[in-house]
Amino acid sequence: MEVKVLDINGKDTGRKVQLSDSVFAIEPNNHAIYLDVKQYLANQRQGTHKSKERNEVAGSTRKIKKQKGTGTARAGSVKSPVFVGGGRIFGPRPRNYSFKLNKNLKRLARKSALSLKANENNLVVVEDFNFETPNTKNFINVLKALGLENKKSLFVLGDTNKNVYLSSRNLKSSSVVTNSELSTYTILNTNSLVLFEGAVEGIEANLSK
Repeated sequence: MEVKVLDINGKDTGRKVQLSDSVFAIEPNNHAIYLDVKQYLANQRQGTHKSKERNEVAGSTRKIKKQKGTGTARAGSVKSPVFVGGGRIFGPRPRNYSFKLNKNLKRLARKSALSLKANENNLVVVEDFNFETPNTKNFINVLKALGLENKKSLFVLGDTNKNVYLSSRNLKSSSVVTNSELSTYTILNTNSLVLFEGAVEGIEANLSK
């Protein structure tokens, strides 16, 4: 599929870039997308949650009343989970939530996400640009020129570009990544995907292995 290349002012440069159908025009696999997003979110979890169990609560282990003859339920120490201040039954323990996925499945998920953006016409290709110094105002002007000032956008660079990255860092609705950092979650968690012209080849190379 062919997509026109825009300049920094949002105008057509007259050039077109050929996007590979095997990456940007496949039949999306929803289950692959689900698994990849699930893994991404699971990897963000610290898993440091912890509550004290019966053997960890401070308190006496003395039996608080005799076993029989009281007319009420049997009771052990004050650390019993049935008492206020006692331990917690089956409470959370530190754990690792991460899990592994097949590389081919992850590639399929990213290609499916890119194809969804292309099908929804939420994919834009711009010519490579740079700023002399980090400047948020200049980046905002680019967003306005592309009609993205009120949308959540993701810019994908071909190579590391410090000035462009730093210029976008203060903006909550926009983020900048390189083609090697692109993930299924970041693609779907945006309204418009903006690809630098130099990033297209890298994306296709990474997903065609």
